[in-house]
Amino acid sequence: MKKTNLRSSFRYTNLLFLVFALLLLSLQSCNNKKETAQANEKPISDLSIYNLPSQWTNQDGKNMEMKDMKGKVLVMVMIYTSCKAACPRLVADMRNIEQRIPQKIKENVQFVLVSIDPTVDTPKRLKSFAIENKMDGDQWVFLRSTEENTREFAAVLAVNYKKIAPVDFSHSNIISVFNADGELAYQQEGLGVNSDQTINKITEEAEKLN
Repeated sequence: MKKTNLRSSFRYTNLLFLVFALLLLSLQSCNNKKETAQANEKPISDLSIYNLPSQWTNQDGKNMEMKDMKGKVLVMVMIYTSCKAACPRLVADMRNIEQRIPQKIKENVQFVLVSIDPTVDTPKRLKSFAIENKMDGDQWVFLRSTEENTREFAAVLAVNYKKIAPVDFSHSNIISVFNADGELAYQQEGLGVNSDQTINKITEEAEKLN
């Protein structure tokens, strides 16, 4: 009889322990969700691109603001789709960076290509360009806006561009990395340059979100 009671007591103790462990896991999950929510509600700093009120349109014709991408590391470049010289190489550099990003942090990174020729680069044209260049996955965003908004954003990235012919522009070749708060973290300048430091910075910022 005593042996039976001992077994019952042991089972009861194990059951209490299991319930307690499940309760702790539940509380931890709630706390993690609360911390994530608090992070998303973090005030936007004065240095963040999410302060920009400009309206943009993506390759799917959806209207958006920069702050709609808040919470991800942004890798950004300014190009135009009819470019035959520097832009194809910038696009190749962006694809190369995307392919080298560790798989475990890819969902924390958004690759954004901003047009400096919004007259030609309609959402339809941007969509076609994305498909042509195998950049039509969810990680890729193509944006266009007004000339004024484009100029303002180029100034933020320290990108200079100038129309030199009806369909040609001279422009800076800069890939910029922004942290999840929209603050500039790193810039890569040039074409076909070594992207190791860029990838390291992207990875460093993206791992903070895991």
